[in-house]
Amino acid sequence: MIPSQFDYVAPQTVEEALAALAQHGDDAKVLAGGQSLLPILRLRMNSPETVIDLGRIPQLREITDDGDAVVIGSMATHDETRKHPLVVEHATLLSVALAQVADPQVRHRGTVGGALVHADPAGDVGAPALALDAEMVVVGPNGSRTIAAEDFFVGLFTSAVGEDELLTQIRIPKHTGWGAHYEKFVRVVHQWSLVAVAANLTVEGGSIADARVALTNMGATPLRARSVEQALIGQAPTADAVREAAARAAEGTDPPSDLNGGADYRQHLAGVLTRRAVLAAAGV
Repeated sequence: MIPSQFDYVAPQTVEEALAALAQHGDDAKVLAGGQSLLPILRLRMNSPETVIDLGRIPQLREITDDGDAVVIGSMATHDETRKHPLVVEHATLLSVALAQVADPQVRHRGTVGGALVHADPAGDVGAPALALDAEMVVVGPNGSRTIAAEDFFVGLFTSAVGEDELLTQIRIPKHTGWGAHYEKFVRVVHQWSLVAVAANLTVEGGSIADARVALTNMGATPLRARSVEQALIGQAPTADAVREAAARAAEGTDPPSDLNGGADYRQHLAGVLTRRAVLAAAGV
């Protein structure tokens, strides 16, 4: 199947993109990497009158050092981002997680910002963003605003970005020296995560000093496993201590049931994968 006919706009600046959005309104769709939008267009699940392509705005692909944060342009691809020295050193968890997104073709075309705005709970960018305390910079006709990752995902395939706004940057506080791991479970290689766990932590003096744990596909949005984090802090990263903390991973979750597995199966997986992710992040 081929898409319905649409007009194509390729702005050169963010200001031009916002003007195009204002002009076309609800009849427009924004194209980032296209890995989610293009299949939808081909299947005619959505038929916009205008597609606004952000691929020709160079400033949206920049990855820069802003003192205590790494700033990632929303149009930076998964592959560019995961390989960038700033991300590898200061946001290791994101680099590790992006290496597991789909396949090389998708990683070379898909964008970090596009994945975040798409807000698929089974996607592999949301949980690392939560575990890294990321902030999203959104620009609209009334100026820019910054949204914490915990407030960014508001529902199934729904983010806090307004219809007349664009996500332009992802700001990640530097987590230099933190241990990081992304444990992903799939039935078929390159499949969406049945469940995945992002673990980000520091170990000082033989004990876990700080911990961030986030879950993929355990609800309508990515989730922080706060009860796990609280149970880990102050504990030695031993197999028994981590197992006991990881047993709380499914608390407060509402995972889906589908052909790949029921909700109870996913809740079991969450505990198993959390134990593996935390131990790997701790270097055990």
